[in-house]
Amino acid sequence: MKNISYILLFVLVAFGNLTAQQTPAKKQTEAITIIGATAHIGNGEVIENCMIAFENGKITFVGTGRNVPTKGTVIDASGKHVYPGFIAPNTTLGLVEIGAVRATDDDSEIGGFNPHIRSIIAYNAESKIVESMRPNGVLIAQTTPRGGWISGTSSIVQLDAWNWEDAAIKTDDGIHLNWPSPFSRGRWWLGEDPGFKPNKKYQEQVTEISDFINQAKATIKSDSGKEHLPHMAMKNIFDGSQRLFIHVSPEKAILDVLSFIQEQGIKNVVLVHADEAYKVADQLKQRNIPVLLTRTHSTPDYEDDDYDLPYKNAKLLMDAGVLVALENSGQMERANARNLPFQAGTVAAHGLDKEKALQLITGNSAKILGIDDMVGTLEVGKDATLFISIGDALDMRTNQLEKAFIQGRDISLESHQTELWKRYSNKYGK
Repeated sequence: MKNISYILLFVLVAFGNLTAQQTPAKKQTEAITIIGATAHIGNGEVIENCMIAFENGKITFVGTGRNVPTKGTVIDASGKHVYPGFIAPNTTLGLVEIGAVRATDDDSEIGGFNPHIRSIIAYNAESKIVESMRPNGVLIAQTTPRGGWISGTSSIVQLDAWNWEDAAIKTDDGIHLNWPSPFSRGRWWLGEDPGFKPNKKYQEQVTEISDFINQAKATIKSDSGKEHLPHMAMKNIFDGSQRLFIHVSPEKAILDVLSFIQEQGIKNVVLVHADEAYKVADQLKQRNIPVLLTRTHSTPDYEDDDYDLPYKNAKLLMDAGVLVALENSGQMERANARNLPFQAGTVAAHGLDKEKALQLITGNSAKILGIDDMVGTLEVGKDATLFISIGDALDMRTNQLEKAFIQGRDISLESHQTELWKRYSNKYGK
């Protein structure tokens, strides 16, 4: 019996070592200087033969480095590229591990209006999917709830942490509202025409959302309603201190949203998905409303869309002066979030300047999420969240990371996937 106990203990320890995430990196204790690299700043600027220094988790120098002494550990990155850590907005990373296993699925709550629900407390820093983001340079994510008309609040995390408290960069950055669609698809499994039809309940659904907003306003003004958590959770969207992310797609719905936020006096708004935002780009620019654009690697939604609309959509909006970033929600969104840099690369291949395409997953994302004072670009005073790539990080052939740092910490780029790659490379190499 004693021997069996030892065997079980050994198996449990071995299994834990196989399945556990990499141990988070220790706090930076020594200055680090990177020299000789091509630095892609994240704001459209490129510096050749650049020197980047950081200490205590913060960038202390970015420039050509002429007559500037190096400090601490020196990394020669000659012929290589340095980028700010890529940012993945509107993702359920860390909220769902295996979609088919209910116990690992914690991205939504029961009910239609849940602005008081906080996604951050459900974030699993030990997620193996989270771990697989880092080798492609995705180091920051907005962990976002799903479901209902108002899903709850998102928070922004860095992807090398012991727990959600360590991971959090900015908690409760915004509330997410899912705007109803004016159209519905036929349910083919019930024998209905699978094409688009008018949503007969659209106005009723919009009214339901408006009624909740108005009730929340009344509760906030009243001294007697402080215990109504859903209503009180809406308070900060009215004074502009918290963003309202409105998930919406068709042109008509976007126009209705613009009327809605004007009537309600809501100023700090971000449109999410917004496939047809390019049709009302002038209005978005005039009202300074940014867009988190739906994934590039997708097919057009409507029959009369250009076949390459998903590839050029970001350029259409940026050319009109709209602040745009990329998000990756949809089918297999968590695993596919690591492909975010290649989605930006596809945008560059369809007409957008390469450095502007980089902004879609760095500087622009940080501005839209309200964290541009900390991350998103390689600038003095910001977090040393960056990585060194052998080649162009927006090209899957040359996105090969040698080093990555989060807040100056030298993080591991190993994951269960890299381990399998090495294992089978050795097998077939023999």
